[in-house]
Amino acid sequence: MPGAVETADAGVADEKAPPPTRRAVGAALAVGALGVALDQGTKALAAARLTPGERVPLLGDLYGLSLVHNPGAAFSLGAGSTWIFTTAGVLASVAVVVFAVRLRGLRWGLALGVVLGGAVGNLVDRLGNPPAIGQGHVTDFLAYGNLFVGNIADVLVVVGVGLVCLNLLRGDKQRLPRAQSIARRGRAEARVR
Repeated sequence: MPGAVETADAGVADEKAPPPTRRAVGAALAVGALGVALDQGTKALAAARLTPGERVPLLGDLYGLSLVHNPGAAFSLGAGSTWIFTTAGVLASVAVVVFAVRLRGLRWGLALGVVLGGAVGNLVDRLGNPPAIGQGHVTDFLAYGNLFVGNIADVLVVVGVGLVCLNLLRGDKQRLPRAQSIARRGRAEARVR
């Protein structure tokens, strides 16, 4: 009979908590929205306060602020192919939402939300900044030595991918909904035997 009590208690707890899939999607969308707001807010502040070509040192030559409007990707690669980065940004954003819907668990939702915030943050620039829709230049202002200049969206993508890797390394591979229901059925059958 203890199994029946545990099952009944688990059912009550499950009714109160949102399903794991909704939690992952909700977390991904909420964190993504916060990431986009933070990215766009800091870009607007940088554009209002910094002069293009000037560098404001924060940690000597190692780190500073420098306003750049980047037509390409990291290190200004592919400056003539901005539309490719716009397409990649749209596909990446859709893929992150699809993964968030299919995976379960708050950790996955948070990790994917951070990636989503970064991808959409730069996508907003590509769609809305001059010279044209889909070919807009990304506003960068975080200068890492003489290596490159980035923004908060870039930081979010790197941190988000790191969190995804940590989830994978921890063995936190959340099963897809069908696989979880099959596993639950197997455990229930084992208890009956």
